[in-house]
Amino acid sequence: MIYTQEVENMCPIHKGAVHEPAPIPEEGKWVHSKEIKDISGFTHGVGWCAPQQGACKLSLNVKNGIIEEALIETIGCSGMTHSAAMAAEVLQGKTVLEALNTDLVCDAINTAMRELFLQIVYGRTQSAFSDDGLAVGAGLEDLGKGLRSQVGTMYGTKAKGVRYLEMAEGYVTELALDANDEVIGYKFVNLGKMTDFIKNGDEPNDAWEKASGQYGRIQDAVKFIDPRKE
Repeated sequence: MIYTQEVENMCPIHKGAVHEPAPIPEEGKWVHSKEIKDISGFTHGVGWCAPQQGACKLSLNVKNGIIEEALIETIGCSGMTHSAAMAAEVLQGKTVLEALNTDLVCDAINTAMRELFLQIVYGRTQSAFSDDGLAVGAGLEDLGKGLRSQVGTMYGTKAKGVRYLEMAEGYVTELALDANDEVIGYKFVNLGKMTDFIKNGDEPNDAWEKASGQYGRIQDAVKFIDPRKE
């Protein structure tokens, strides 16, 4: 340590007040975090790229400062999916500080990491008041049984109105309209379930039928339209 001559010539004064850092809630405990290894928690962060072309939802499960589990979900940018593939490999096993200073290639993923880091180090995690936190693997619960991200895609114009394209249940195949041409429901196919049925030996058409469903006042519809063609 190098001191200036002015500091060298000063007489020492002892520090009287000793203040601990404010405790933060972590996995059912109150923790005075002083080092990276003091940080634990499971939480999500959302990021966006510079041109705001795409967005990323990043979920991390941190135990004793180490990222044990990472889930990266992206939307709006095809290149981001490849960055996400790399990030999923790179992030696990790093400390949260290492991860914060690792270039995850995509601006949206980097921004999500920054936002998530702030939540973790301030104790604003999803598992803050859960004893021992969430088990490694909990990130997959966000995806459901089909292990697919829940994506909503809606489109509308003043001239032609709304089109539902993708709902949480799956790919929208038909919109149900009433006599006023207002949407009162929709039919969909869950592509994750359909793929699983085909993998298990079902014929594609049979798998399509088994994975199909509907929502809303379908029985009251006067007509159905394909939202992608009509």
